[in-house]
Amino acid sequence: MLIFYHIFVSSLVGSLRNMLILNCDMKIDVNFDFTTDTPRYWDNFWESEPILGCAGNDPDSKSKSLRLYHQKLWSKPLPNGEHMELALGKGSDYLTWKNFCFGSDSIIVSFRYKKYRKIIEEVANIVPDYRGYIENYLRKANTIGGSIIFPKVKGSINQSRGCNIRIKDRWDLTLECIRLYYLGLESPLTEVLNANKDFFDLFVDFKGYVDFFYLQDCVSEDYEKVIFWLDHKEFIPNPLPRNTDEYLTWIERELEFVKMRNERIRLSL
Repeated sequence: MLIFYHIFVSSLVGSLRNMLILNCDMKIDVNFDFTTDTPRYWDNFWESEPILGCAGNDPDSKSKSLRLYHQKLWSKPLPNGEHMELALGKGSDYLTWKNFCFGSDSIIVSFRYKKYRKIIEEVANIVPDYRGYIENYLRKANTIGGSIIFPKVKGSINQSRGCNIRIKDRWDLTLECIRLYYLGLESPLTEVLNANKDFFDLFVDFKGYVDFFYLQDCVSEDYEKVIFWLDHKEFIPNPLPRNTDEYLTWIERELEFVKMRNERIRLSL
């Protein structure tokens, strides 16, 4: 009997802790750089990869502030009439609600891959203070406007969009797949999106999803079209920037989006 009492008390304390954290007077600073509370993020960043750079840790899993920001921001009424009340998970469970476990995902990407080194080297040759340029990009990209949550499961949306040869982590193409999903149409991510039907049902339709996560600057005013950040909009193999001009355009449009989304989030608080 005593064992069950301890289990009950432990569970109750955990729930109260989550409620206190969520309802405390924590203010969200849309300009807060999550690399600053990610342990060892900048340690030896350029030493092992002088051109690509290499972070010591990922804010998606190691930034305590990012986790709390997600918890506070997305704990609100859902388009389907329910109220999502996120709790801090235990162990590898990042955030939880009902039967869902969520993880953080950066929707901003700079394609600093070894297989993409040629383009990055060309960019480094033409951009004054290239390292400063990348560091400034990363500090802005790692604000709350550059992050979102997805269900955290095996073969997740996060993993699938990064590995799919026709998406390659492009957020504009990912969002187009989500738009097509709500229309019942096929896309390169149809299988994984269908597998997460319970998640997408929370938002009822594409507009509900876009509005909930403050993604209005990614779509047209009527929500009928996704705004693409590169001219090639089709689901083609390896849809990455093909030259330095396209790469710099991609970075510029990403940062413009982050700035606008941060402002939308700020105004919602």
